[in-house]
Amino acid sequence: MFEFAWPWAFLLLPLPWLIAKFKPSKAQAGIKLRIPSLAKMAIAGHSQLQPRKSINWLEALVWLLLVIAAANPTWLDDPIVVPNEGRDIMLAVDLSASMTEQDMDYQGRSVDRLSVVKAVVSDFITERQGDRLGLILFGDTAFLQTPLTRDLNTVSQMLSEAQIGLVGRATAIGDAIGLAVKRFGEREQSNKILILLTDGQNTAGNLEPDEALVLAREEGIKVYTIGVGSDGKRGFGLFGFNSMAGSSIDEKTLQHIAKETGGQYFRAKDVAGLQQIYAMLDQLEPISDETQTFRPKLALFYWPLLAVLTLVFLARCSVVLTAWLRR
Repeated sequence: MFEFAWPWAFLLLPLPWLIAKFKPSKAQAGIKLRIPSLAKMAIAGHSQLQPRKSINWLEALVWLLLVIAAANPTWLDDPIVVPNEGRDIMLAVDLSASMTEQDMDYQGRSVDRLSVVKAVVSDFITERQGDRLGLILFGDTAFLQTPLTRDLNTVSQMLSEAQIGLVGRATAIGDAIGLAVKRFGEREQSNKILILLTDGQNTAGNLEPDEALVLAREEGIKVYTIGVGSDGKRGFGLFGFNSMAGSSIDEKTLQHIAKETGGQYFRAKDVAGLQQIYAMLDQLEPISDETQTFRPKLALFYWPLLAVLTLVFLARCSVVLTAWLRR
């Protein structure tokens, strides 16, 4: 679609005619106003133009083109649908030694907790179209594996390559929250959602969970905590038989963190439970259904300006040619 961005510029069209009609004569004292005529440029030897009461067609055409350029003609292209602004979600995954306990049932067999987390969270990641995701891995300390990005394939790949012992064998919950606070602090406007997944309690790190909670609350970060592990089910780990699998989760602290930041605490005792939790997160943090459109604009003001320059150039060439022929 074609339009003029500043159509009010066309009010200037009668200006030269008004000036030509009401300009002062020689007999009047004061400022003398003379309007140059491109047509009289063809008269060789005339160094000064005579005042006139009319505008010739060439001057009118040049003025019309200048007014059109001032009105800023614009071509509007077809509307383009812009994806909705998604959420900023940071995933914090526990890589402590207890994540190797095989107390989770998956596809008919007992598997370790980390394998289940990778399988379920990978599906969660691929469904986050429009969101920015980041990945934090924590053990003895917290490590930023992937900053906030829309490249969901990279986040999923980095999670699949995570191994127990990569950042130690303890559990630094406070450091994981503190690192998320630092990364979210680099974004001025963000909904700031942290999903923290652990199967234990804070046993390492430089920052206590309560201290990290204060920082997260000040930054407006909403923390959803997930406790992973069966409820007292006997399982196997790196160090053999374990009769108290899942009993070390500090649910009280995780519940407190979630409540104080406006999030929620979930307990994932099996694969189905973990899948339901991530389905619930979509309902708790919905994306707006309103679509956004963008219409590319192409400015065309330079075309009438180019036409003006061409006309002036041709008029000047005619002056030179006429003077040469007369000589």
